[in-house]
Amino acid sequence: MEDKTRRQEPVNAEKFTRKRLGERLVEEGLITEEQFQIALKKHQESKVILRQILIDMGFITEERLMEFIGVSLGIPFMKDLAMKIIDPEVIKIIPEKTCRQYLVMPLFKFENVLTVAMADPFDVFVIDDLHSMAKYKIEPVSGKRDEIIKVIDRFYGSKGLLEEMVKGMSKEAEELEIIKEKKEEAVTEEELAGADKAPIIGLVDTMITQAIKERASDIHIEPDEEKLRIRYRVDGILRETMVSPKRLQASITSRIKIMASMDIATKRTPQDGRFKIRLGKKDIDVRVSCMPTVYGEKVVMRLLDQTSILINMEELGFNKECLHQFEELIKRTYGIILVTGPTGSGKTTTLYVALHTINSPDKNIITIEEPVEYNLEGVNQIPVNVKAGVTFAKGLRSILRQDPDVIMVGEMRDLETAEIAVRAALTGHLVFSTLHTNDASSSIVRMVDMGVPSYLVSSSVGAVLAQRLVRTICLKCKEPFQPSQDMLEEARLEGNPRDYTFYRGKGCENCGKTGYQGRIGLFELMVVDKKLRSLIHTGKSIDTIKEAAQKAGMRILWEDGIEKVLKGITTLEEVKRAAFMEEE
Repeated sequence: MEDKTRRQEPVNAEKFTRKRLGERLVEEGLITEEQFQIALKKHQESKVILRQILIDMGFITEERLMEFIGVSLGIPFMKDLAMKIIDPEVIKIIPEKTCRQYLVMPLFKFENVLTVAMADPFDVFVIDDLHSMAKYKIEPVSGKRDEIIKVIDRFYGSKGLLEEMVKGMSKEAEELEIIKEKKEEAVTEEELAGADKAPIIGLVDTMITQAIKERASDIHIEPDEEKLRIRYRVDGILRETMVSPKRLQASITSRIKIMASMDIATKRTPQDGRFKIRLGKKDIDVRVSCMPTVYGEKVVMRLLDQTSILINMEELGFNKECLHQFEELIKRTYGIILVTGPTGSGKTTTLYVALHTINSPDKNIITIEEPVEYNLEGVNQIPVNVKAGVTFAKGLRSILRQDPDVIMVGEMRDLETAEIAVRAALTGHLVFSTLHTNDASSSIVRMVDMGVPSYLVSSSVGAVLAQRLVRTICLKCKEPFQPSQDMLEEARLEGNPRDYTFYRGKGCENCGKTGYQGRIGLFELMVVDKKLRSLIHTGKSIDTIKEAAQKAGMRILWEDGIEKVLKGITTLEEVKRAAFMEEE
């Protein structure tokens, strides 16, 4: 039987030599002979790997060198190591101390071959040591030094598994302060199920701080048959961040429930809770929802940054003309201003920014919301509480007895609420509210469909703002390109492709290789003028109302999106995803 502990013969010893790497780089014209000799001398003096010296001295970029090694020398370059999912059983094969000493990371194994990411894949002595230690044939791949360190920090700890991956992953977790937390002495030791142990506390804290660092709006903790998957929603898109062993599921879920003042013993019915945290100077409101599934409870945490609404109207994405119109509309003393769009389109943020803009000591502003997402200083905010009898309609009736100047109704979802809002608007109050419709003109017909007479709708509604959110191109990796003829046709643009410049993100560390960072709004503002009021009053169709609004100057969502494409703010793909253009 073959002795697996004997020294492993390198697949191709020549390609692992540092001198050969330098010579090949010179031959390909990627560095000069002089640069190679300088770097080689420095390597001999400092013992720092030649590849790192070439990068540190600026002779070649790390990305370019990795690609060269992968293509020319046959050592694959493993991109995005920090995003990889690694089997805990593979992690056990090589000790943490060895990984940190050699800057290596085991990735996966197949039969008797272990694939290892290495900062220096040319070091035959390290490969041999790994072979002797692991009892597997070592297949090296090239990885970025910083990414290897991050992955080691993520997957290793003093106990050797994911329980303590928090140590290297997020130093900010040490500064995390739970502002509101259930008293743990009210929970039995059996119920805690490990939720009070330091590694679990650290893991949950890191999960939250890492999400904040990556600008996530939601954290999804999803149980599977054999693992626990954690995903972040960043810029509206879900992406997998880490995978935890199944055995940590109960402890992680229990820890979050304790933080959110939820019943830790209830596992078969949905629950909602919330807590606040402070990270540095940021106050984050965390809204928690637990839902039973076949493999255990799924937890979703919504992260609400209280500072995110303290922005100017310009930052929302309005063009100059639309911005001027909307600013004038919110200064009115009566009428209804509707903001419409699907869930997650930024309606609440727009309303909060509008209220923040017009808020002053001489105005009595009252809101009724389900739930209250952000706290606005100087604004009286009422949460809907169905169990206590506080619905939108009942709350709105009470608000009218509080001498309000401005009212914000979280959602106009039924006839009773709509009728009270209309009455308030007609009696000298400015009313803000939201609807779920595809565009501005559809909102008018939706109110009529609810049962509000068309003459009341025409008299009370002052404007409707439809909106969507699209991802913006990452400024760090943004690049121009000439669109194809097909792209121009999709965008409904005329002329030659050479006359246009579009932009895209190549993908970089700054944007998590997505090419996007941040989001901006697309807007469609329909101001109800005299002609539109007449059309609404006589019950005209959506198409007739929309056509008249466009003739009066309304730009539809698609047009606003294409303008942002031409300005290099977003991409055609994003506009197509958010604002579908129907065929004429």
